[in-house]
Amino acid sequence: MTDMGGGNFRVFDPSRMEEFDDRGDSARPAPLRDRLRQVDAEKQPPRPAIETAQRAPDHRAEPAACEEPDGSGRTSGPDSGANAALPIGVVLEVAGAGSQIAIDTQRLTECVDDPDPSIAMTGQVGSQIKIRVGNSWLLASVRDQRQDRRAAGSIVANIDFLGEGKEEKLTGKLHGFRRGVTRYPVPGAMIYPATTQDLRQVYASDGRSSIQIGTVYPTRDIRAGLYVDALLGKHFALLGSTGTGKSTSAALILHRICQAAPEGHIVMIDPHGEYSAAFRETGQILDVSNLQMPYWIMNFEEHCEVFLTSEGSARQVDADILAKCLLSARQKSRLASQLSKITVDSPVPYLLSDLGAALQDAMGKLDKATNSAPYMRIKNKLDEIKADPRYQFMFSGMLVADTMKDFISRLFRLPGGGKPISIIDVSGVPSDVTATVVAVLSRLVFDFAIWGREEKTRPILLVCEEAHRYVPSEKNADGSSVGKILSRIAKEGRKYGVSLGLVTQRPSDLAEGVLSQCGTIISMRLNNERDQAFVKAAMPEGARGFLDSIPALRNRECIICGEGVAIPIRVSFDTLEEAKRPASDDPSFVELWNEAGGEEDQVERIVARWRNNS
Repeated sequence: MTDMGGGNFRVFDPSRMEEFDDRGDSARPAPLRDRLRQVDAEKQPPRPAIETAQRAPDHRAEPAACEEPDGSGRTSGPDSGANAALPIGVVLEVAGAGSQIAIDTQRLTECVDDPDPSIAMTGQVGSQIKIRVGNSWLLASVRDQRQDRRAAGSIVANIDFLGEGKEEKLTGKLHGFRRGVTRYPVPGAMIYPATTQDLRQVYASDGRSSIQIGTVYPTRDIRAGLYVDALLGKHFALLGSTGTGKSTSAALILHRICQAAPEGHIVMIDPHGEYSAAFRETGQILDVSNLQMPYWIMNFEEHCEVFLTSEGSARQVDADILAKCLLSARQKSRLASQLSKITVDSPVPYLLSDLGAALQDAMGKLDKATNSAPYMRIKNKLDEIKADPRYQFMFSGMLVADTMKDFISRLFRLPGGGKPISIIDVSGVPSDVTATVVAVLSRLVFDFAIWGREEKTRPILLVCEEAHRYVPSEKNADGSSVGKILSRIAKEGRKYGVSLGLVTQRPSDLAEGVLSQCGTIISMRLNNERDQAFVKAAMPEGARGFLDSIPALRNRECIICGEGVAIPIRVSFDTLEEAKRPASDDPSFVELWNEAGGEEDQVERIVARWRNNS
């Protein structure tokens, strides 16, 4: 077997098997360093079995350049240009998704001080290396490392293939990068450092609309971009433990999207009231003071969640009663006479007094199938909601008019009026109906897209913060309507122009089927091992090397993989302006505990606010 692929391989020569390292240890081959040095010197390597000898005449360096004394009794390594041109290792095994390689530790030491940060990081976990295959470069990511016990000065590592690009004949640089592998290397192929210039070609936009959110690690100036259509078209998830900068990063991404599309349509569910401060200038802030969500817009399932308090078999009895009385109340609407049919799910205005009267009439009938207890349960809950001021944002008597058109236009920003995002602050919503309110808002987004598909309506992005509260995993599932509608949006929303963005700190508590539907996953640091394992299972095989670094990420750093990026990348987010940040900063205990004075007035104001809003 001789010269295959233009001089990329040596001949296996059994006659040289007696050549070993200087120690004469017949069980240990010569160091990998010697083999790599021989490649450049065009000498036969000491270990003949799978020795590589890819010759790159354009990148040839004199051996003496690597061996000159530096005045300290040591030899100096290659200069910056030579580091990129000299190999750092060799391919040992090849599989479909990745490979195993051997890396020379001395070459890694020589590269550490290289002014190019990409070369300085080469060979380390999470870094990128390249392999010449014919006239192309194959780019790969280092997943893990371990000491090679069979060879001195050698490290064995597993790599994941990312994609391939063409080689410029004059410079040897990579260009025209694309994801996927069409031609694999063979054992014995040489490994080279990926330079910043190579990565700049890899991460360069391919012409699709994109937003820039940060800097690609470990480079200093390569901008990290997200392809907007791919990011939103197949949903995305932003994951990260508390305190990692998750809320600020979510605000950064949404600000960039708003800048790229000032006439966009974004609805964000904000359970903690954090994002109002970040979008006062560019968004419409809706909370219990101005949301004015009409109660009659709920469907029957959502009505049941609000009005029914029973469990088990009694709940089904109550649901049957509510269905008959709700239909009766809807049929009394003036709008009902203009429609061909009315169902319990029809978004037709009705009076709460009509629903109460229908319950009273049904309870008084002699032929009713049960006693009066179910009717009284529903009626008492109805009276309670009507009398409780906390529910006025939804059950006010002023909301009986047909305001569906105006409500949807205001909620979805149709037209946008220069404010493409609606922040729905549900922090003031009573806890027992919060999930129902989120379900109604989410369902309106989906139903509007379904019924408007013939109109080619504007796509809508629905962002759900604390998503694990609304789409819980199977073991925590409670069968609520909000979980069902968000799951349906995740599965079918793409067909109708509805994009879903999930933000959560506990991905393991999120429904697995929903996370698997997210085409792009943006993972910040996750401290919990169960969360880390859950995210690894959801991400593609080629990103495993990046995922191993999730526990070691700094604040405001993330791993991005999926449809929104060319290849999996580690990104350091941009610093967001103070005025555009959400109100999610952690308090300083030392600073606040050292302040004194005014506590009595402060407590008085808090108590007053507490009483007025609860």
